[in-house]
Amino acid sequence: MNKDTVMDINLPEVLAEVQAAFARYEDALVHNKVEVLDELFWDSPHTLRYGATENLYGYKAIQDFRAGRPSAGLMREIYNTVITSYGRDFATANTEFRRAGSTATGRQSQTWMRTPAGWRVVAAHVSLLAAPAR
Repeated sequence: MNKDTVMDINLPEVLAEVQAAFARYEDALVHNKVEVLDELFWDSPHTLRYGATENLYGYKAIQDFRAGRPSAGLMREIYNTVITSYGRDFATANTEFRRAGSTATGRQSQTWMRTPAGWRVVAAHVSLLAAPAR
């Protein structure tokens, strides 16, 4: 027996749910739909988000950051997205991105958990790689 089948990796219906939640998050991010971004983070003091320039501990800190963030320049291209579900209630989403006019590569990681309210991000990390020297 394959060890992945024991753990129920990428059950099709679960993977589809997380892919839909991730797509909803991405749409909310680039269109500055703050209320949707707030909804998709788990409302808990245990939630965290490490950003490119900030470390945010707890839902309230993340919510305050989103409320104060500029709404311009949010469009980006994402690529190399890998979403993996583990069982029925836990998943990870990782992607790379590039903003228009930038040569820097961004990386985004999210840990998703099924809650009574639906899939929510419980931990996130965003970082930038320096543009390659020419």
